[in-house]
Amino acid sequence: MSLTLTTIASMTRTYVIQTLGCQMNVHDSERIAGSLDAAGYIPAAAGSDPDLIVFNTCAVRENADNKLYGHLSFLAPEKKLRPELQIAIGGCLAQKDKSVILEKAPYVDVVFGTHNMGSLPALLERARVEKRAQIEIKESLEHFPSTLPARRHSPFSAWVSISVGCNNTCTFCIVPALRGREKDRSSDEILSEIRALVADGVIEITLLGQNVNAYGVDFGDRTAFAKLLRACGEIEGLERVRFMSPHPRDFTDDVIQAMAETKNVMPHLHMPLQSGSDAILAAMRRSYRIDRYRSIISKVRSALPNATITTDVIVGFPGESEADFRATLDVCSEIGFLAAYSFKYSKRPGTPAAVMENQIPEQIVAERYDRLHHQLNQVAARVNREVLGKRVEVLITDIDGSSATGKSRDFRLVHFDAPANARPGDIAEVTITETKAHFILGDRDSVIIRPTRGGDAFSSRKAEAESKGVALGMPTLKSVHSK
Repeated sequence: MSLTLTTIASMTRTYVIQTLGCQMNVHDSERIAGSLDAAGYIPAAAGSDPDLIVFNTCAVRENADNKLYGHLSFLAPEKKLRPELQIAIGGCLAQKDKSVILEKAPYVDVVFGTHNMGSLPALLERARVEKRAQIEIKESLEHFPSTLPARRHSPFSAWVSISVGCNNTCTFCIVPALRGREKDRSSDEILSEIRALVADGVIEITLLGQNVNAYGVDFGDRTAFAKLLRACGEIEGLERVRFMSPHPRDFTDDVIQAMAETKNVMPHLHMPLQSGSDAILAAMRRSYRIDRYRSIISKVRSALPNATITTDVIVGFPGESEADFRATLDVCSEIGFLAAYSFKYSKRPGTPAAVMENQIPEQIVAERYDRLHHQLNQVAARVNREVLGKRVEVLITDIDGSSATGKSRDFRLVHFDAPANARPGDIAEVTITETKAHFILGDRDSVIIRPTRGGDAFSSRKAEAESKGVALGMPTLKSVHSK
């Protein structure tokens, strides 16, 4: 019997993906979505009830655990009302907790790990047929994620993984245990992916790795990352190149030179600090000290005078004294970070730090976090004032009514009133008239729009999405529960 269109439509299943974690998780979610698309699933329309909810999780901080189990608790009554709804848990927390997830939430249908994202459609089908939960956790990488199809969140800006895993042994971090040792892609494969993205309208790429500047360890070339940056500079149509996150231990002068000499590599460096205290860095097993960090930043600013620096900071690591914390405050003020992603230390089972003596009481951690947050805001406001009255080039990422948002070349968040011809993916030049700690504001009368292939790609995807009645980007749990 042949299938009618009605029958086919009734078989079509919709999905949303909720990402809890870092940029690597965001990129992994694009691959998960691509695998679902290839298996015949379609993104859920805004306000609709999806047939599948996927959580792509993080295990680095306790807050991510709480978020996941909070979401699952919220979904329990919905699962009871709609038994056909499937719930899948993937990512680092799934890799770590495995069957614990089903003990806490027995109504979950699939648990899959960081090494077998492409297996999700098959596991979902098996769970439906066998009517029982499926757990599949691989201990080593099944396929390099970039071999999987992807549903890109943006038509003009893309993540590109150059490596997976990490060879470092930071005492607070569980990532190496969950994602394995570093594995590098060949530069030919990376550049081929980038060229294909550019051909589709992408004008900005961000190179991703747990320790991006260690790239080349697999094939014994310490200069491989600098060479990769320079090769990106030769790709016609690629306007912006970014990367994250590097490690101070592996950050070499040839990378600084490549940044300065490669026109499309942006004048921004995200360099994790974690602590301003040498004693705490040693306890974290971070393999660099503050003088090394200062030296890198000094060299970057000498080669790229207008470069901005962003960072990561952990507050309340075991053994952190008031003097250690004050050292962190001093370094943050001295370096002048545009932004800092600050976190309260939380125990992660399986890490050396979790069993260290001198764990800091929560009330002290909270008080220090508030002080750090206040100082970081003051520093960021000071840094942003440096561009008051200046012209900046902005890649527009979003337009809501007449209000446009985007990132400058040096990674500042910019808001301005957009003219009617502006599109996400286009480049705007704008004069900055007001600055705040976390963003800067541009004058509408000064805006000049340069249409780009990225803007064309956005218009094309928007038209396609509207004709098919599907989501423009990645469908999320928030979007479907907005009704």
